[in-house]
Amino acid sequence: MPVVPANQPQLIRSSQKDEYYQNNLTNNANELFHTFAGSKRWFQWRKEIELLSDLTYYVLTTSSGYQTLGEEYVSIIQVDPSKRRIPSRMRRTALIVCHTIVPYLLDKVLICIENELEAEAPQTSRTWRPLSHVRLWIQRAVGMLTESQRKALIPLVFALQQGITLLYRLHVALFYITGAFYHIGKRTAGVSYLRVGNVAGDDPRISNSYRLLGALSLLQLGITLTLQFNNLRQRQRARHEWKQHRNLLPSHQVSQSSSRSSRCVLCLEERRNTSSTPCGHLFCWECITEWCNTKTECPLCREKFQPHRLVFLRNYN
Repeated sequence: MPVVPANQPQLIRSSQKDEYYQNNLTNNANELFHTFAGSKRWFQWRKEIELLSDLTYYVLTTSSGYQTLGEEYVSIIQVDPSKRRIPSRMRRTALIVCHTIVPYLLDKVLICIENELEAEAPQTSRTWRPLSHVRLWIQRAVGMLTESQRKALIPLVFALQQGITLLYRLHVALFYITGAFYHIGKRTAGVSYLRVGNVAGDDPRISNSYRLLGALSLLQLGITLTLQFNNLRQRQRARHEWKQHRNLLPSHQVSQSSSRSSRCVLCLEERRNTSSTPCGHLFCWECITEWCNTKTECPLCREKFQPHRLVFLRNYN
């Protein structure tokens, strides 16, 4: 049976089809867990539920040696770097780990480091949480740093978080230009695709249009990178001005203002990037947007609203 390398449209359609079925599986798992465990535990474990759903999907397909539903939809098969054999079980396992577990661990560890660096006092919790041992190790490591070192590391962690997002965008732009490896995990594992059946030559206009899209993506990425540096400087300037303003306040006003720093009712921690619902309740931006992915209502008063009506309180104290 003749086979040729898969092109960009086929790889994109395959990925979109896989994401559709993964989202269905994740939504069903979220609904089931939310029903039996409640909102608080669901919010605490939502990332782990998504990870387990993705692992289940790929273990039943890729790890078992079968095509995913997206790959079957466009008639493509995975091959190793030789382009003559399907990937070995070890290579398929490496693909699943790089595609699902590694992004999860990176996200969790960076958020934990950021929270510990910004916390004025060590945060303790008696309940078991995902990666609790890693969090304890990070707490000990941060506790050994001086105040100036902690302040210097905060923008570095933020830059690393933004850098990972920009790396994904750069990788997609390169995919549009070269036509290989739509996901970083597949590039790391060396897994590419061949199409089976229809092996007619590709229209050169399609490749040219994707190369143009890749060039525009690189241009947009450069503009975004410039804006990110500008925003970072503005955030540092605003933080410095706020500290100067706080130092000018009387001590009793400082204590009152610090005591009024309420916590987010969803994550039960001090609010980060405070945001308001149309009904006036305040939450972390990350918490309320994650909540709105499942339910478009206020967690407190149950008032219905559309996610685009959330207000990010940029200079809220």
